[in-house]
Amino acid sequence: MKLFDGGRAPNPRRVRVYLAEKGIDVPIEPVDMGELGHKSDEITRRNPLQRLPVLELDDGTCLTESIAICRYFEEEHPEPPLFGTGALGRAKVEMWNRRLELGLLQPVAAAFRHTHPAMAGWEVPQVAEWGEANRPKALEFLKLFDAHLADNRFAAGDAYSVADITGMIAVDFMKPAKITPSEDLENVRRWYAEVSSRPSAKA
Repeated sequence: MKLFDGGRAPNPRRVRVYLAEKGIDVPIEPVDMGELGHKSDEITRRNPLQRLPVLELDDGTCLTESIAICRYFEEEHPEPPLFGTGALGRAKVEMWNRRLELGLLQPVAAAFRHTHPAMAGWEVPQVAEWGEANRPKALEFLKLFDAHLADNRFAAGDAYSVADITGMIAVDFMKPAKITPSEDLENVRRWYAEVSSRPSAKA
């Protein structure tokens, strides 16, 4: 088994943080995305979408998509649970992970990919207007998230979960995307300080 990793890119990092929380050690094969290593024949054979991360199992099966990889490990190593417990707990984690993906990570990624000069060769066509249109979308979602966190320690309730990993990485991605969160988001600041101080956040 080995994990083809893409460094500081958000989705590879989601898997690394998850594995660190679980205490799971997986051999990592670094891929230099700056040198377009994710478009190499080695990666394309394993993932025709040319995206990272890719988990290759011992039998040659390849899993792609960060949350799918995390779910695989959740089944193999259920403790500590990071996808919730019980029907309602799991549904809440699924709901908030999806909300944070669509409402925050996706708009931040669009702003970065469509406005950063270094992404011009990656995002074809690069549509600056679309990137700019996504900046306020991310900020609006943060207001909603802040209100939710007024009554919740973590994204899906009282327990840290994969939804918090997605949210933390989305907030971190706001800096290179040049999106500045409002100063009045006290609950988001409290939550972010807690999740980003966990040892796994450095993975």
